Amino acid sequence: MSDFDKIRWRSRRGLLELDIILERFLISEWNGLTKEEQDIYVEILEELDNDLLDLINERKENTNPRWDSMVAKLRAA
Repeated sequence: MSDFDKIRWRSRRGLLELDIILERFLISEWNGLTKEEQDIYVEILEELDNDLLDLINERKENTNPRWDSMVAKLRAA
């Protein structure tokens, strides 16, 4: 299994809406991300499903400045 396949698998969540957002993001953006951005994406995946969805939907404030750019990209996806 390739690294991308592993990330794609980790991006599958328990919430359909979140699955759709992350899948679209991976398909359209993953190859254009820097290694650092990819690492930040993986960090963000550690969030609980509801917290991650709230973060993307701007119902939860991002408290990690390191994530600002990636959160913005996910919101735009």
